[in-house]
Amino acid sequence: MKKTLIKHIKTLYQVESEPREKVAGKDMATLPLIEDAYLAIEGDTIVDFGPMTDLHGVTNWNDLDVIDADGKMVLPAWCDSHTHIVFAKTREGEFVDRIKGLSYQEIAAKGGGILNSAKRLRETSEEDLFQSAMQRIKEMVRTGTGAIEVKSGYGLTVESELKMLRVAKRLKEEAPVAIKSTFLGAHAIPAEYKDNRKGYIDLIVNEMIPAVADEGLAEYIDIFCEQGYFTNEETDRVLEAGAKYGMIPKIHVNQFSNTGGVQTGIKHNARTVDHLEEMGKEEIEALLKSNTMPVSLPSCSFFLSIPYTPAREIIDAGLPLAIATDYNPGSTPSGNIPFLLSLACIKQKLTPEEAINAVTLNGAYAMGLEKTHGSIAVGKKANLIITKEMDDIALIPYAFGSEHIDQTILNGQIQ
Repeated sequence: MKKTLIKHIKTLYQVESEPREKVAGKDMATLPLIEDAYLAIEGDTIVDFGPMTDLHGVTNWNDLDVIDADGKMVLPAWCDSHTHIVFAKTREGEFVDRIKGLSYQEIAAKGGGILNSAKRLRETSEEDLFQSAMQRIKEMVRTGTGAIEVKSGYGLTVESELKMLRVAKRLKEEAPVAIKSTFLGAHAIPAEYKDNRKGYIDLIVNEMIPAVADEGLAEYIDIFCEQGYFTNEETDRVLEAGAKYGMIPKIHVNQFSNTGGVQTGIKHNARTVDHLEEMGKEEIEALLKSNTMPVSLPSCSFFLSIPYTPAREIIDAGLPLAIATDYNPGSTPSGNIPFLLSLACIKQKLTPEEAINAVTLNGAYAMGLEKTHGSIAVGKKANLIITKEMDDIALIPYAFGSEHIDQTILNGQIQ
């Protein structure tokens, strides 16, 4: 079994002797660390770490792959808990429409947005979808991502939703990253059901969900609970139907309006509530009484010029927070988490430590991967980032747009 030793690490971050599920409130401002550290990997697993002064018994360096990280930082690889990376085509034409003044909702109303992606996806082969998604994953790995949640939702027919989730399943088998899949048939009402909303909900509940479950294609079920998309009552029905088949609820909510969707998600014990650009004290108070993780998608706010999730208020209230990319062709055509860290610090007033907690340990929790990913702990997967030489970890969000990742290690292998 391959053995790797990373030695002389300037600072080893997010270390845990007793692994935690997540981190919340004031604790998010702290990243446990070891200066001048080593980390040992056997196969795909972290087997030891500590200060260099505690490194004993390693006399035959020839038996190991040794990485000298002098002057460099090591962190757990990023965990991206919200993406739509299986899609057919980019939508740069809509980007230009927004520059000219059209809103996201106006573009959707004239057949753009999710329905545009759905039309193109139905015309694209499963193989082509797989190859393009794999290229996106490789791009994300280069910037330090080691775990990705993949949603469906651009099919909006039984056949095309299954096609997307089969691609996600193949990615799970062939990509180096950890992948969780989410069924999002309730992403939008397709054009053919424009005048028959109930008919489409019936299709999701009676045909899509059983078919997805029969093939074991999704761990999670999601819905876009938002004005112009799906109501709270429709959300109830879809999430209840998914739960009967063992799919854990997630929910897109409060992106453009506040209609009580956060509370609806909490009622269903949703693992996460995602977006939250429009939320108030009532939502924060409700989340404090739950185990649901709030998830912010700051690059979506950046790209659409909409408000940012009130991340500072969420953390100051004592809640945990995860941050994810929302990588998709319409509102966030990027999977670059270092850029998210910059947005979180600059636009949402998080400290670098809080932002890193949000994309490591809390990101892992948002995906149900907290026992294996998101921190440096014995027995966890050796999914790691080695930075370039730097004096302070704050350089990553500070010097936005620069390349700070020297190497990404996934399952013990340099990528």
